[in-house]
Amino acid sequence: MNSTASTSPDSSSAACAHPPVWQPVLLAALAGGMGWGIRGQYGHETGAMIAGLLVSLVLVFLLCPQASLLPAARAVAFGTIAMGIGGSMTYGQTIGLTQNAPLIGNWDAWRWGMLGLGIKGAIWIGFAGLFLGMGLGGVRYRSREILLLLLGMLALCAIGVWVLNSPHDPANKILPRIYFSASWQWQPTAGAELKPRPEVWGGQLFALLGAWAWAGWLRRDRLARNLALWGMLGGIGFPIGQCLQSFHAWNPEVFKAGLWVTLDPAMNWWNWMETTFGAVMGASLGLGLWFNRRHIGPMSDTTDAPLRPFIEWVLVGIHVTMLVISEFTEIRWANALYDPGLIIAFIPMVAVAGGRWWPFLLALPITAVPILGKTIQSLVYESHALGSVPGWLFYGALPLALTTTAAIWFARQLGRNLSGREYARRALLLAAWLYFGLNYAFFHFPWPWLKWTARTPNAIGFTVCVVGLTFACLTLGPYRPHAQGKSRNVADA
Repeated sequence: MNSTASTSPDSSSAACAHPPVWQPVLLAALAGGMGWGIRGQYGHETGAMIAGLLVSLVLVFLLCPQASLLPAARAVAFGTIAMGIGGSMTYGQTIGLTQNAPLIGNWDAWRWGMLGLGIKGAIWIGFAGLFLGMGLGGVRYRSREILLLLLGMLALCAIGVWVLNSPHDPANKILPRIYFSASWQWQPTAGAELKPRPEVWGGQLFALLGAWAWAGWLRRDRLARNLALWGMLGGIGFPIGQCLQSFHAWNPEVFKAGLWVTLDPAMNWWNWMETTFGAVMGASLGLGLWFNRRHIGPMSDTTDAPLRPFIEWVLVGIHVTMLVISEFTEIRWANALYDPGLIIAFIPMVAVAGGRWWPFLLALPITAVPILGKTIQSLVYESHALGSVPGWLFYGALPLALTTTAAIWFARQLGRNLSGREYARRALLLAAWLYFGLNYAFFHFPWPWLKWTARTPNAIGFTVCVVGLTFACLTLGPYRPHAQGKSRNVADA
C-alpha cells in the first residue's frame, strides 16, 4: 500500500508545497501591486504582462518546489501572456462614471461604474488565473490544442461583442443595452465631446467562459477551473482601488486639513488605484493557489517540444517585429492587427506550449521589449532627460542583452540540475529589479530625500515591494509537506 501511495497522483505531496498561507498571499500582493502600479506608466496589454510575470514567478517559487525547469517556465509564461489579454478592454470612461466632475454626487452612476469595473476586472484576472492554472495543473497542453483553443476564443469573442457590446453608433446616440462607458444616460446634455468608446468586455467574457469550460471540463483540469474563479474574485481589486480615488474626488474637503495638506499634492491617486488593484489581484491568486495546492500537478521533466528551434526563432522575429511596429509606429494595419489582446497572445501561447526556448524568451526579453521602448521614448524623445546614445544604451541595449543572455542561459540548463523553483527565484530577482529600475527612471528618480513630486509616494511603495520580494528570494528555503498530510494520503490510498 505504501508503494502505491508514493506513486499515486493523489500523493502529489511530491509536487505540492505547504508554506504558510501568508507567504503566497503577501508576496503575490507585493508582486501584483508593484507590477500593476508600474503598468500604469506603460499601459495596456504589454504593461499588464509585467504584473503577470511577477505574480506567476512568485507563486511558482513558493508553491512548486519540485517542479522541473521547463514545466515551471511554461507556467510562468502562460500566466504572463494571459495577464495581457484583458488589456483590450477600455476602462477610463468607466472610472469616469465614478469620479468625473459632472457626476460627483450621482450615486447611480457611481454604482454602475463600480459594477463595470468589477466585471472588467473579473474577466481580466480570470484569464490570468485560468492559464496559470493550465500551466500548473499537470495537464499537458500541446501547441496544436492551444492553437485550436485560441481560434475558438477569437470566434467566441466576436460573438460576444455582437451579443453584448453592439450596437455602437455614437453619431446617432445608439449604444449597447449594457454599457459601462460614457453615455447620454448619465450626461443627457452632453454633446459631441462625450465620445463614447466601443467596449469589448462581452467578447472577452465569452472567450473566457469558453476556455474555462474547455480546460476545466473537457480536459478535466481542476486547477485551471478553480484558479480562474479565484482570478475573477481578484478582479474586485479594480473597484476597491477606485473607491480610494473616487473618495478623493468626492470629498476634497477631507484632504485640506492635517497631514493631507502636505501629502495630497504629491499623491497620484490614479496610480494608487492601480497599485491597489494589483495587490488585491495578486493576493487573491496567491490565496487561491494555496487552497488548491493539492491540485498542482507533478510538473516533472519532459522533453516534449514539437517546435524545432528554427521555427521558434522565426516566431520570435515575427512576434517582436509586429509588437514593435504596432507599439511605436502609426502604421494602421499593424495597429489594427496587433491591438487586440487575444491576437497579441496568439503566437506566444502556441510557441510557449510547443517550444523549449520560448518560455524563457517570453518571460525575459520579449516582455521587456515594449517596456524598454516606452522608457526610451519617454526619457529621450519626450522629456529629453538624457541624450539618445546613453538612453538607448542604458535603457535599451544593456537591459535587452541582460534579459536575452539570462533567457538563453536558463534554456541551456534544460536536462541539467536547475529546478523550476530556482529558475523562478532567479528570474524573479532579475525581473523585479529590472522593472523597478526602469520605472524609477521613468519617474525621473524621485529620491525621498529630495523635494517630493507626484511620483514620490508611489516610488516609495514600489521600493517596499521590491525589497520585500528580494528578501523572500534570498531567505526562503524549500518547503516540505506536513507529515500529517503525507500519512493521510497513504491512508486514503
